[in-house]
Amino acid sequence: MPPAQVTVRPATPSDVGSILSLIHELAKYEKEPPSTVEATETSLLNTLRFTPPHPTSQNLASCLLAFTPESPEPVGLALYFTNYSTWRGRGGIYLEDLFVKESARGKRIGKRLLGELAREVVEMNGGRLEWAVLKWNEPSIQFYKSLGAVVMEEWQTMRVDGEVLTRLARDGEGIDGKSTTLM
Repeated sequence: MPPAQVTVRPATPSDVGSILSLIHELAKYEKEPPSTVEATETSLLNTLRFTPPHPTSQNLASCLLAFTPESPEPVGLALYFTNYSTWRGRGGIYLEDLFVKESARGKRIGKRLLGELAREVVEMNGGRLEWAVLKWNEPSIQFYKSLGAVVMEEWQTMRVDGEVLTRLARDGEGIDGKSTTLM
C-alpha cells in the first residue's frame, strides 16, 4: 500500500477508547500481562494533548493515529513527547511507543508515522528523534536501521517507578537539604 493511502492525524478526545485498545494490543505484542496496562480512558484524557484541546488535559504527551481506507478504527499509533538535548541546545521528540496492528503491518504505516514525527522535529528546528526498542524485537530493530536509525550501544536506560519512586521522592534531599520545586 502506498503511504498516500494512509491517513495520519492527531488524536482527538473521542479517540481515547481506540488509543487504549491499541495500548492493550501493544502490551500483548510485548508479551506483558494485561494487568501491566494501568492507563484508562480517564488518565489518557487527563494527560494527552488533543486537537481540539481537552479541558482537563495536562498536555504531557501527544498521539498520532494512522488509518487505512479499510478501517474506520486506527491501525497504528505514535505516542510521543518533546525532550531536550543539553549538548545541542535544542528540543526534539522522544517516541514513547510506536505500534501498528499486526493486520496492517508491511504497509509502510510505521514509516509514515515516523516520517510525521521527523517532520515535527525539523519544523521545530529540533536536534533529534529518539526512542527505545526491546532487545528481542529484531524485526523492529531491522526496520529502524533500514530508515537510518542508529543503535545507541553505549547508553543504558534507567528507571525508577512504583515504591522506589515514592521512596526517592520522600528520602531524596533537595538543595541544602530542603525540598526543591523543579517545575
